[in-house]
Amino acid sequence: MLDEKDLQILDELQENCKITIKKLAKRVHAPITTVYAKVKRLEKLGLIKAYRAILDYKKLGLKTSAFILVSFSYEVGERKKITQREVVKKIAMLPEVQEAHIVTGNWDIILKVRVRDVDELGKFVVDKLRMIEGVEKTLTCVILDTAKETTKILLQEYKVST
Repeated sequence: MLDEKDLQILDELQENCKITIKKLAKRVHAPITTVYAKVKRLEKLGLIKAYRAILDYKKLGLKTSAFILVSFSYEVGERKKITQREVVKKIAMLPEVQEAHIVTGNWDIILKVRVRDVDELGKFVVDKLRMIEGVEKTLTCVILDTAKETTKILLQEYKVST
């Protein structure tokens, strides 16, 4: 069970994972040793999976983003079958893929990819994605503009221990 301080710490770390323990303790109004122990506990429990830098993909030249819907076929050859999980794992290994999810509905997998331009996107879809065993068809949706993109999780709704 998480307490209120745990949630405050997680919230602060989502905003700035480079914050020092000293500053974090000041922000959540708790002793440095307590905050340090809580952060280590949250890491050990797996609630904090990693600390990462969020890069500006456009400044790095990755100006085209897209969501790609993938339909797959279990049958990949004479009497050879492949699972949806195997296909998504192969797709996830492609460096252009930022996210790969198995989904419900008319499509089986949804991807988020980032590339330099539309030509590179086309090469990715035709020369890489569609060459993976089990990929039957794709539908590419180019992202024109992004109103919101975050990794932040809303923590106010979580129950805390008393």
